[in-house]
Amino acid sequence: MNKKKLYLYPLWLRIWHHVNAVLMIVLIFTGVSMQYSDPNYPLIRFDIAVDLHSTSGIFLTISYFIFLLGVLFSSIGRYYLVKTEGFFTAFARQLRYYLFGIFRGEKSPFKVTQERKFNPIQLISYNVIMHAITPFTFITGWALIFPETIVLNVYGYSGIMLTSLVHSIAGFLISIFLVIHLYVITIGPSPTANLKSMIHGYHEAIETEKTEEIEK
Repeated sequence: MNKKKLYLYPLWLRIWHHVNAVLMIVLIFTGVSMQYSDPNYPLIRFDIAVDLHSTSGIFLTISYFIFLLGVLFSSIGRYYLVKTEGFFTAFARQLRYYLFGIFRGEKSPFKVTQERKFNPIQLISYNVIMHAITPFTFITGWALIFPETIVLNVYGYSGIMLTSLVHSIAGFLISIFLVIHLYVITIGPSPTANLKSMIHGYHEAIETEKTEEIEK
């Protein structure tokens, strides 16, 4: 079978992706250290963890808005659009592939093309993480940096406690997403093919395989 390469990851997106990954890893490790380390034997000394966490959060906020501008004003935005017609059928097909088909050597029902970079599950996952959960993380994170902006009591509960809880839950969900993301990138022509795509920008595709469109 002939193979062709699709240029799907422009330079700015690759730089953003790698910077974003480093910042997220720093945030996860410092967050875990602040929340769960033994105060006498911390993973990272508490004051250092707080400074690293806050600084990384500030830079990640800036990074996020760069990404958001890219989605709104560059060609990558089309990949994040969800077509509702036939979507649930397509989602079920992809879910079946992830749960069963992939272990039976079946081919993915939705191939990467120049017009569609994400399968239905990836599309929903990325949209929820990037456009819903991540903003919650930023909003609550900035509020904790400036606690005087937080409402003192919400239905009898401490506003700071609730803000911290939402921030921790959002961070936990992003951490789960990151672990799943690291696993999914190994699914390809080779375990490192998708990782290499984020280095040189080209996705390797099988030219002779017929692309299956989302059922309408």
